[in-house]
Amino acid sequence: MSEVLYVTQETFEKMKEELHRMKTVDRPAASRAIAEAREKGDLRENAEYDAAKEAQGMLEARIKLLEGQIATAKIVDTSTIDTSRVAILTKVTITNVSTKKTVTYQIVGEKEADLKAGKISASSPIGKGLIGKQVGEIAEVHAPNGVLKFSVDNITI
Repeated sequence: MSEVLYVTQETFEKMKEELHRMKTVDRPAASRAIAEAREKGDLRENAEYDAAKEAQGMLEARIKLLEGQIATAKIVDTSTIDTSRVAILTKVTITNVSTKKTVTYQIVGEKEADLKAGKISASSPIGKGLIGKQVGEIAEVHAPNGVLKFSVDNITI
């Protein structure tokens, strides 16, 4: 995982807390579950043992993924954001050129994306199309159903 993950300080702290919980609480619990299942007899026909081993494998995969995300995370400080161009953590008001529908999105990192809250990932097609644009420019977004054009109306924090 070499791609940079842009996050706020708050999200970074949550990621570290989750990793700590998985290592100190979930990992020992998985080991205990395997030990309990092992005590129940023949491992070749022990579905409980197989399930415990599979759960442990999934937990280890999640730990490894989160460690990678933390290692490549770049914390973005809102006080240093330049609002002359669309960037991570800016709020951008755009208008769809063809439908004239206006929406406001905050550009965030993948980990914080939540469309219902108006937060879109910088790595999404719309996010990629908007990054670097200035007020008045037209962003062309390549979507599965063709090219969408959005005019950038406003950029704030």
